[in-house]
Amino acid sequence: MPAYHSSLTSQRDIAKMALLPLNTKFKGPAPPGDGSLDIIDETLQYFKSNVFFKQYEIKSSADRVLIYITLYITECLKRLQRISSKNNALKEMQTLAIENFDLPGDARFPLNALYQKPARSDQDTLRQYLTQIRQETGLRLVEKVIDPATDKPSKWWLCFIKRRFMDKSLSGPSK
Repeated sequence: MPAYHSSLTSQRDIAKMALLPLNTKFKGPAPPGDGSLDIIDETLQYFKSNVFFKQYEIKSSADRVLIYITLYITECLKRLQRISSKNNALKEMQTLAIENFDLPGDARFPLNALYQKPARSDQDTLRQYLTQIRQETGLRLVEKVIDPATDKPSKWWLCFIKRRFMDKSLSGPSK
């Protein structure tokens, strides 16, 4: 069975990543979404099946965003496994979203072969876009992962922590 790919298209790319509309209230350079399925929805929908793939054929610049978000979801799940309530989960996801992270072209960015270094004029825009994606992804993930009955993370999400999509991790090879 082949991996799932994004069906979204973009008018603008930065570092081979599509600048796609997002349904979010977080400020950033992403065009506002129209309420229909966005890239975060697609990634969350396909996460559990795509995470098993060691190889992933990139068919569009939107797929590069899907890859980034998939790897970010794995990082979020690692943090959520130690959380004791939904409020703590929301705080942890916000902290993770805004902490310093590597961009394509940085020496420690794990996917430099798939992306290109952004032009100097686009670096701030890309950082803001990825921060906006990280914030919204964390918010939506908490809604899916935290069981309202127990206020604890669902084991049906946490079981994917050890999976390494494309055998990569945003936190580097040692984590």
